[in-house]
Amino acid sequence: MRAPIRAMDTAIGVALAAALLTVPAAQAADTTKVDAATRQVESGTKKIGDGKVGEGASETAKGIGNTVVEGAKYTGEKFKEAGKAADPPAKSTWEHMKEGGRAFGQTVSNFFATLFSK
Repeated sequence: MRAPIRAMDTAIGVALAAALLTVPAAQAADTTKVDAATRQVESGTKKIGDGKVGEGASETAKGIGNTVVEGAKYTGEKFKEAGKAADPPAKSTWEHMKEGGRAFGQTVSNFFATLFSK
């Protein structure tokens, strides 16, 4: 009877490690949902250790699924943030007007300079 429980513990441990690898290492944003899912896995494995194999395995499996889902969402948010950080800063209307005014002023200046230099 002890061998099937050890096999189950090993399988759960491997699944837990795989689920935790999906969570990014740098956690700067809100990770409460990922942390809650991880605690669900831990709670399920404790139940298995206490002899509540069926209930613990079910909770562990749900926790692993939730950890993967929430980890993927978190990773998507981090990629989105990184993409926004890589964008060039947007110019204001005033900055566009200033650049246009400079270009226009330079064009007028060049026109009169060439007109009177001949």
